[in-house]
Amino acid sequence: MTAYWYCLAGILRREWLRFVLQRSRLLSALVRPLLWLLVFAAGFRAALGIAIIAPYDTYITYETYIVPGLACMILLFNGMQGSLSMVYDREMGSMRVLLTSPLPRAFLLAGKLLATALISLLQVYAFLAIAWFYGVQPPAWGLLAALPALLLVALLLSALGLLLSNGIRQLENFAGVMNFVIFPLFFLSSALYPLWKMREASEWLYWLCALNPFSHAVELVRFALYQRLSLDALLICLGLTGLFAALAVCTFNPQHAALRRAS
Repeated sequence: MTAYWYCLAGILRREWLRFVLQRSRLLSALVRPLLWLLVFAAGFRAALGIAIIAPYDTYITYETYIVPGLACMILLFNGMQGSLSMVYDREMGSMRVLLTSPLPRAFLLAGKLLATALISLLQVYAFLAIAWFYGVQPPAWGLLAALPALLLVALLLSALGLLLSNGIRQLENFAGVMNFVIFPLFFLSSALYPLWKMREASEWLYWLCALNPFSHAVELVRFALYQRLSLDALLICLGLTGLFAALAVCTFNPQHAALRRAS
């Protein structure tokens, strides 16, 4: 058990040091959601006031509606950025060194996912603090109640990023593949617009959004921020996290980069 603890602490420390030394990561993680909150939401406020829908008990402003989606945006981009670091580590050989440990591969990769998720949570709460001072103020206890939901969503998106990174053998291909994944996940979800508005626009667009795993992640966080539970979203997120994590462990091959250089 001591070996497991030291290994996990080492992985967490390495990711923390990487985050601290790359100070622009926090700024870059906050710029995207703050642009939506401070600029786009201000322009859409009059046209997109939100009617009474769960988990809200009254009419809300558009800014209030999109904050949970923007918090999940941070987790989404960080999950994909974590997969970039995985590709880089595989290219540089540090992952192969880590995997020489006698500890199970599943534990080592889970430690990597957990480290990425915890770093993401720091950035999410920094964003929620700014949103609070801007006027979007969910219940104070809701911020604490949302912590498990945010952690689960962070693990879900990190596991998805790791799974996708397993199929990327060159850093040069990373940006194209990730953009092909990130933007459909984000825009075809309930992060920016309620699903009933999507249904008014198009039935097939509604079903794309309803079947999008990111929609369920957003709704889980949205309900948790207001101290309510979306059981369907919770079960779907738990199931997808386990599925993506299992597939990522099974398909991970630290020899990809070595094989490419040898050829």
